Amino acid sequence: MSAAALILAAGEGTRMKSDLPKVAHTILGVPMVRYVADAAGSAGCDRVIVVTGHGAETVESLLDGMECCRQDRQLGTGHAVMCAREGLRDHDGSVVVLSGDTPLLRHESIRALIEARESANAAMSVLTASYDDPTGYGRIVRSAGGAIEAIVEQKDATAEQAAIREVNTGTYCFDSRVLFEHLDRLDTSNAQGEFYLTDMVAILVSEGLGVVAVPTDDPEETLGVNSRVQLAEATRVLQARVNEAHMLAGVTMVAPELVWIAPSVSIGRDVVLEPMTFLTGTTRIGDRAHIGPNTRINDSSVAEDARIDSSVLISAEVGPGANVGPVAYLRPGTKLAAHAKAGTCVEIKNSVVGEGSKVPHLSYIGDATLGSGVNVGAGSITCNYDGVDKHPTVVEDNAFIGSATMLVAPVRIGEGATTAAGSAISKDVPAGSLGIERAEQRTVEAWAKRRKDRGSDGGREGRDG
Repeated sequence: MSAAALILAAGEGTRMKSDLPKVAHTILGVPMVRYVADAAGSAGCDRVIVVTGHGAETVESLLDGMECCRQDRQLGTGHAVMCAREGLRDHDGSVVVLSGDTPLLRHESIRALIEARESANAAMSVLTASYDDPTGYGRIVRSAGGAIEAIVEQKDATAEQAAIREVNTGTYCFDSRVLFEHLDRLDTSNAQGEFYLTDMVAILVSEGLGVVAVPTDDPEETLGVNSRVQLAEATRVLQARVNEAHMLAGVTMVAPELVWIAPSVSIGRDVVLEPMTFLTGTTRIGDRAHIGPNTRINDSSVAEDARIDSSVLISAEVGPGANVGPVAYLRPGTKLAAHAKAGTCVEIKNSVVGEGSKVPHLSYIGDATLGSGVNVGAGSITCNYDGVDKHPTVVEDNAFIGSATMLVAPVRIGEGATTAAGSAISKDVPAGSLGIERAEQRTVEAWAKRRKDRGSDGGREGRDG
């Protein structure tokens, strides 16, 4: 039997104190609503529909073309499902209803919820959890025989019901036909004046239709994020969950609580991740690489045996055995070949650094192609931007760029050529040649004494001269 997922993501989230819709806030670089959508897909839901409302355009832009429907007025969870009715009219099977602010929910729990309903041929299944402090949650009311009878929201609960520790997690699975046949029986006769989807339990039970509870053995996965404090708590849980999986797969973390890895990141075996390492986006780390400390890598690939120290990489490629840092910045389009080096305080953008080539210190390389075996001296810069257009620099194999060379693009340095330190090279240097551009040095004898004497004269000469 097929299953569809309906994710409720229309709320504003006022306790977040943010202009950003609540479900658009990120954990490890991923919007909360994406965690829920990905879990639904992994659970086997062949359709995922997201109900948006507050900040709908922002939320929908995060969903990569996923099916969406709008809830223009937020009148409760039942009303949100009503807004999605047309899109699910022809669906025959299970409909899982999920909250877009529950990023810790595991796909295994969603799958268990679907299987429990279908195996019992029940109209509805409910994921429940037990908390020592159930404040804020709807309570699960059971009969003397243990069958679920109703879900009562805290604002509507009696003192006896409020003492119940088993709570509703806001995660349900329905028989789609039964759901939409009974949905219009919901009303707003409650403390909030809203259509509560939780009232479906009592409605279905009153007609003798089966409702089953599925308790989770991990209450932490049901945490809803309603504030920045809870966002930090969810981050802590996901961080630990992701890091544990990587360590069990052969990754060393000196201090795992100080390493943050997005779920989309791939890491090989025998990799070492030092403290204050952040790996996000589509980053891929090869076997035996050593990353950190104090390193941020996003949407980049780092090949086997590479070393990245105290640096930032964004949409960059680092080849086998290459060395980056400390304090290097590899911007989009950077490609370091095998055993290349981008050293201390080096910035590289949209450039290729060939095999074994080195940019060791205090340099900027932009829109350039460096061949193999190139050495770039300290303080050298490619002057690639004329204020309007970017221009290329080409440095061929085994060339030597002297310290403090300005390469004024477009320019080509030939194979085995050398530029003299302190030169501003604006013309091509042929292979095997030396390029020099320096003004003649002038030495002013006794200049320091004359300067001192001018100062003792009240500085008049200095001001006049």
